[in-house]
Amino acid sequence: MAKIAFILLCHKDPEAIIRQVERLTAVGDYVSIHFDASAKREHFSIIDEAFRDHPNVAFATKRIKCGWGEWSLVQATIYALQAAVDKFSRATHFYMLSGDCQPIKTADYIHNFLDNHDCDFIESFDYFESNWIKTGFKEERLIYRHFFNERTRKWLFYTSFNLQRRLGLTREIPEDLQIQIGSQWWCLRRRTVESILDFTRTRKDVMRFFKTTWIPDETFFQTLVRHLIPETEIRTRTLTFLMFTDYGMPLTFYNDHYDLLLSQDYLFARKVSPEALKLKERLGKLFAATGVNFQISAEGPSLFKFLTGRGRIGRRFASRFWETESTLGRDRELMIIVCKKWHVAKRLVEAIQRETDLTSMAYLFNEESTSLPDLGGIQATLGKRTRHRRALMRMLFDYYETNQIVICLDPSSLDLLHDFFGDRSGTLLLEVQCAFPDDYLIGHATRIGLAGSQTPKETLERLLPTIRQDIVLESDRILDGNFENHMRMKQDDDVQEHISVLSRFLSVDEETAARIARTDHLFAD
Repeated sequence: MAKIAFILLCHKDPEAIIRQVERLTAVGDYVSIHFDASAKREHFSIIDEAFRDHPNVAFATKRIKCGWGEWSLVQATIYALQAAVDKFSRATHFYMLSGDCQPIKTADYIHNFLDNHDCDFIESFDYFESNWIKTGFKEERLIYRHFFNERTRKWLFYTSFNLQRRLGLTREIPEDLQIQIGSQWWCLRRRTVESILDFTRTRKDVMRFFKTTWIPDETFFQTLVRHLIPETEIRTRTLTFLMFTDYGMPLTFYNDHYDLLLSQDYLFARKVSPEALKLKERLGKLFAATGVNFQISAEGPSLFKFLTGRGRIGRRFASRFWETESTLGRDRELMIIVCKKWHVAKRLVEAIQRETDLTSMAYLFNEESTSLPDLGGIQATLGKRTRHRRALMRMLFDYYETNQIVICLDPSSLDLLHDFFGDRSGTLLLEVQCAFPDDYLIGHATRIGLAGSQTPKETLERLLPTIRQDIVLESDRILDGNFENHMRMKQDDDVQEHISVLSRFLSVDEETAARIARTDHLFAD
């Protein structure tokens, strides 16, 4: 059975730290604590008094002051690791935690998981080839020396950097290292940790290099594990569930995130709010429980992106000059079918192609696989099609030698609607409104990654009203667009109303519209 030594870096809230350590050690595991030397002395005294003689608790061999982005965070981790290796001879794994981390699985589940995976879990992506760093310094983190804290001594940090850059004072990366980058929250086996500690004592040149890199907690262990351990024994992921907002800040979990956290494919979560006392209490009881079955759906990141993104409605980019200056042609007519259920719109398009001579195509701006002729590459990707929307449609009119084309769009494509209706050509809009029973919405949530086959019922019950409201909102936004020639075809209307709408939209006689409207299983899911 795996025995875990948790490496706990903390700097505040001693009472919460005590509860956290007591919970982790109650199941037989170990904790090695580094409490920031810049924190209040009396806070450390409280923790020291609580665990001074505890057989399953160790304190870092030395306490130092820590700063974000500094080598001190790595050094504090090394001190805590050394203390854990020296005191806990039975520890098989070493797991990095902060005071904001909480278990989201039972202790039995965690130990069995580690027993079944003889490997190291650490994010380690190639520093230069990956896109792990989104903005800011990249190569500059390594080839220049960083002596000052960017947050607390900003002027000195940038003055030192700019001086080195002007004078060309760069340095070489140790030639036998391939620098890696990733999250600092890892879980390593004992032999890996011992190899790292030996490396720190023998490779002083590497230690000097990392001591003056910027944000080394994202590169030091990540690089050394790849250097010392066979690739087949490394899993490039973290076992701690964490998400970031659009602004690069860690997402904080609160009391109502309990079900969401349990369904994720992780062992711990970061970071839990200090005020989320109910959540901590429930997770504490869960950690000590036995015989719990977890339904892993892992929809957390996509669900968060969906829910937060709903508030950001609008056009992301302004129109390009080649879009605003081009036109489909005054004598041409673009007929747009908007429908959230793509399979319904595709059946309708097939019927239109069968009963009329109109050129029709489905979701060419929403679905990469839509069949299109070779137009010199402009049709190759969704990105190109969308960027050059008018040029693409003009070329399609020319290719098919027609003045009428029917296309399908998803209701979310409001910017495309505005653009096409702003053209000098004639544009008609048919909005096909379908019914959305719960079973369909659950399937929709699964298809787009908001839910999985194991998503708890309680999560789905909270999610479905949001998805349904999102669909309603898309329809309302189309209505608010005040588009000319906007017609609606509702699933619940009788077939005669469908015939009337299709006749006007397609400019066909009612007999032809009737054959289209009576398409077998048109609205079936």
